[in-house]
Amino acid sequence: MNRPLLITDCDEVLLHMVSHFAEWLDDEHRVRFDLENGSFADALTDAHGEVLPADQVWRLLDQFFREQIHRQTLVPGAVEALGCIGERADIVVLTNLPHEAHGWRVEQLAGHGIRHEVVCNQGGKGDPVQLLWQRHGRPRAVFVDDLPVHHASVAKHAPEVQRLHMIAEPRLARAIPPAEHAHARIDDWAVACDWILARFKEAE
Repeated sequence: MNRPLLITDCDEVLLHMVSHFAEWLDDEHRVRFDLENGSFADALTDAHGEVLPADQVWRLLDQFFREQIHRQTLVPGAVEALGCIGERADIVVLTNLPHEAHGWRVEQLAGHGIRHEVVCNQGGKGDPVQLLWQRHGRPRAVFVDDLPVHHASVAKHAPEVQRLHMIAEPRLARAIPPAEHAHARIDDWAVACDWILARFKEAE
């Protein structure tokens, strides 16, 4: 029988991002990121309190990932959980970054002790999750992500995959309700590890 499969996001699941992004925005651009807003679309405001247009937000995000990833820190318990899960399952990190970013994301994660296959993606994650699930022989699989939109995409395109909603940043977690299309919401890796392993055991 094929080994189970964990497909996990990176930012705000394995590595903290938004708190470091917010600090950098304030330090370098005088932009405020309201982490308790719950809506990324209007959470960034300039020095005059005006909401930043979407194209400017995406430019700042791109700049952060290209120049500031050294700021990112590990989510507590992530490495330990992956170590435990990796004894029983294959692990793939599915991260929404341009394909040109693959090399430095691999290097970044390895620097934190996370050495698993990394797949870069842009857009919805349903199709790539379906392809990964098929490539691994259609095993029992779990998908972990912080964004509800990706759980909806996976529910549509890879409904066989169990879906766990996780938001590692506490301020965001308090503002964002559980994803409608996820099977569970757990924001702590110690608890999430047990939940994931239980899903794999159900297939034995």
